[in-house]
Parts: sequence; C-alpha cells; structure tokens
Amino acid sequence: MQNVDKHQVKAFLMALQDSICAELAAADGVSVFVEERWDRAEGGGGRSRVLTQGAVFEQAGVNFSHVFGDKMPASATAHRPELAGRKFEAMGVSLVIHPLNPHIPTSHANVRFFIAEKAGEAPVWWFGGGFDLTPFYPVEADVVHWHQVAKDCCDRFDTAYYPKYKTWCDEYFYLKHRNETRGVGGLFFDDLNEPGFEQSFAFMAAVGEAFTKAYLPIVQRNKHKAYSEAERQFQLYRRGRYVEFNLVFDRGTLFGLQSGGRTESILMSMPPLVRWQYGYQPEAGSAEARLYERYLQPQDWLGIQQ
Repeated sequence: MQNVDKHQVKAFLMALQDSICAELAAADGVSVFVEERWDRAEGGGGRSRVLTQGAVFEQAGVNFSHVFGDKMPASATAHRPELAGRKFEAMGVSLVIHPLNPHIPTSHANVRFFIAEKAGEAPVWWFGGGFDLTPFYPVEADVVHWHQVAKDCCDRFDTAYYPKYKTWCDEYFYLKHRNETRGVGGLFFDDLNEPGFEQSFAFMAAVGEAFTKAYLPIVQRNKHKAYSEAERQFQLYRRGRYVEFNLVFDRGTLFGLQSGGRTESILMSMPPLVRWQYGYQPEAGSAEARLYERYLQPQDWLGIQQ
C-alpha cells in the first residue's frame, strides 16, 4: 500500500497560500490581504484572504480550505460513484484575480487533494489543479509566455502532460452556450494518482508554484497601460462570462456549495463589478473584435504538435 501523507500536502498548501499572497501584495504595492478564518460545522474549515481596491488588483482572493465529513456530496458521487459510503477529506488552494486595468488579464488557479477512506479498504485519492488566463485585450507574447511556463512545468515530469492538460483546460473552461472558451486556457488536470503519491504530489506542487511565474510578468508588462472608459466597460461586460461559467459549469463551485463550505469563500471568485448587455456585437476591425476572432477558440500557442 502506498504511503499517502495528507499532512504533508496540507502543510505545503498552507505555505503556498502564504507565498502567493506575499507576491501578489508586493505586485500591487498598495493594498494587503485581509484574512478570515472559518470553521465548517460538519468538519474542517479554512483561511480566506482577500485584497480589495488595490492599485493593480481590484479584487484578489486566495483561499485555503480543508473540509472533511462522513458523507460525500452528490456532485462527487455522481462523478465517482465508488466514493459512496466513504469518509472524505478535501483540501486545496484556490485563487481568482480581477485586475483593475482592462489590459491585465483576469486569472484563476487551483491546486487540490482529495482522499476518501473506508475501514478495511485502500484509500481512494487523487490530485487536481491548474491555472488559466482570461484576457480582455490580449497580447500574443503574453499568451505565449503563459503557455511556455505551463509547458516547462509539465515537461519536468512528463512531456505528454502539457498537450494533455492544455487540451483538458480548453475543453473544461468552455462556455457551451456561448460557443467560446473562457479565455486562452492553460492547464487543467484532475484524478491524478499515477505514477504514485510522491510524483503526483510533486507535480501538483510544481503547478501551484508556477502560477506566479506565469502571471506576474504579464501584470508587470501591462499595469501602466492607459485605458479608456469604453475599455473598462468592455472589461466589465466580459467579466460576465466569468460569472456564467462559475455558476453554470464549475465543478469546484458546485462541490463547495454542496459540501457545506463557506459561501463567501466559494463565491470569492466573482468579480466585484460586472455588467451584461443584450445582443452585444464588437465593432468590426476593433481590438474587441480581435478577442473574439483570434483568442476565444483553442489555439496551439506554442506551435508544437498537440
């Protein structure tokens, strides 16, 4: 039987939350994260940290949670019916960043560990995670950089990982009712338990640590760009897609709500300001039109064989 050290995973995740918050606060330069600790009646709790009204980030949330219980949520047993009748623990770090400047992309990352146990049987466990980028006024060099960091991270473990998890990200973060991706993708993986605990854990940790390497250079390159009120309004309109995805499709949001997690922490991913507009169509030849024409369908950003 493999040695599955959930305490080691928890310690890493809490340290990752600390380091990401420190890097984001330094990049903002004005606001700091405010922490709320919370307990879950059925078992577990977490640390929610949110930075608001910053010089760079309108809202950034970085959450750690560790919840456990005797009964699996319905969303989980529907996905993995063999988990019925097992006690479970789920822990992870999840973050969403909504910058103020429309020229800085919104971004999301998550790394997580799940284990379900039953007396007399081997535990069922896996890791998951990834990161994705949602630009409003994309710069192709930034998108290439984002995917290069993702590929470099994957290639340290298995050269098959990047094409597999890049494709999974494109397919997962897809708004079927809009026929468009949420952004330009990145990595998404789930149910990872091969080639064993140590390597799976190491890969999850590497993905978590790669996020700021991928994201912060993009922030630095774009944070001083001037923007118009029209560009700000387009940003708010496109943020609506984020809300639509999280409330309609996102498995993590559904799991959190069904498992009795803290609602404020789960819905921290929502942008502080957002708008919808009936029948919006971008002007032909505009930067807004280019987002739709070039960036909202899966692309081979690195020019490699997928």
